[in-house]
Amino acid sequence: MVMAERVGFVGVGLMGHGMAHNILAKGHSLTVVANRRREAVEDLVAKGATEAPSPAALAESSDVVVLCLTGSPQVEAVMREMMPALRPRSLVIDCSTSDPTVTERLGDELHPRKVSLVDAPLSRTPKDAWEGTLDCMVGSTDMDFARAEAILSTFSRRVVRVGGPGDGHRMKLLNNFLSLGYAALYSEALALSRKVGIPVAGFDSVIRGGRMDCGFYQTFMEYALDGNREAHKFTISNAYKDLRYLESMANAATVATPMASAAKNTFASAMTTGGDGPEDYIPHLADFVARANGISDR
Repeated sequence: MVMAERVGFVGVGLMGHGMAHNILAKGHSLTVVANRRREAVEDLVAKGATEAPSPAALAESSDVVVLCLTGSPQVEAVMREMMPALRPRSLVIDCSTSDPTVTERLGDELHPRKVSLVDAPLSRTPKDAWEGTLDCMVGSTDMDFARAEAILSTFSRRVVRVGGPGDGHRMKLLNNFLSLGYAALYSEALALSRKVGIPVAGFDSVIRGGRMDCGFYQTFMEYALDGNREAHKFTISNAYKDLRYLESMANAATVATPMASAAKNTFASAMTTGGDGPEDYIPHLADFVARANGISDR
């Protein structure tokens, strides 16, 4: 039954292209809709996917719809287009990083239609999406998780249910707080290191292989050390958005967030000084922090 389900995919961007490729490669039928990356749609169609003319048409021809969009405004806009066409027993899997309050509201709207919404945001990089080794954190009911896991496992190495609807997106914001906090720390530490005369290579020779080393550090340093601008293709603007969502969640929970707010402000500063472009990625934050401290580019 699971293999017979028809999968629709909205958002074949940097992450979504690899995810959709794996859904198709693992034997599922796939329908996609064009957005900004026409070349991704053409690649998937050449591999056997079908292109739908609109999100509504995609929803009409799918049993399971996967969303991989920028944030809650984009998710809500697509859902508004799809809602009239979603049939009873349809399953929507939102892999975007979204505001949990919006996720819960959309789920409540879908429930009377007998349509389920599972929040299943992701961790790792577009490279991992292509390799099928993403980490996925899921908020869902028991019944919906069993169904969603079959699809999520096509592009994920780890699929972890963390709680009920909305909890996947809550956990994703916590996860991104850690990773983006690292990015802000690394950027400031590198600026200070250079200012006091310790070059980037010297800094790295101590941290790499020690207790402060980790996978995120290594991809971040591919740019700081080697100049690989595409080491971690997650934009500064998306990072800033995620930290704003985190701050909103903390405000609702009445939790003080001096560390999260400091990290958010580091990204906000980069955004206001030219780091808001589609190819301004997280590791490039080091340049913006360096320039704010009077240090020239690498």
